[in-house]
Amino acid sequence: MNQYETVFILTPVLSDEQMKEAVKKYEEFLTSNGAEIVHREDWGLRKLVYPIQKKTTGFYNLFEFKNDGQLIANLELQLKRDERVLRFLTVKLDKHAIAYNEKKRRIKKEKAKQEKEAK
Repeated sequence: MNQYETVFILTPVLSDEQMKEAVKKYEEFLTSNGAEIVHREDWGLRKLVYPIQKKTTGFYNLFEFKNDGQLIANLELQLKRDERVLRFLTVKLDKHAIAYNEKKRRIKKEKAKQEKEAK
């Protein structure tokens, strides 16, 4: 089973509820089609490097998931059809990228734990 990472940018005109609903839709799409979600991140509203559809900001989201690869074409088709999605990118992770992501998450968790203990 391969591990993938999908980052997608949602249009900034959405309310928080609409944005969360769109993210939940794709999370449910992945899990209902047999994908195992390893990690999910909401990067929030960020400035785009260049305007897309006359918009300069967007809601960034990341899914890291495991699947056999058959699902990727269907996921990307869903993302293309959704007018709320400005851009998306799906990447197959190799063993080095997987190890890097795990290390990054572990460090982030330890840092949060230290900050919590400091308070």
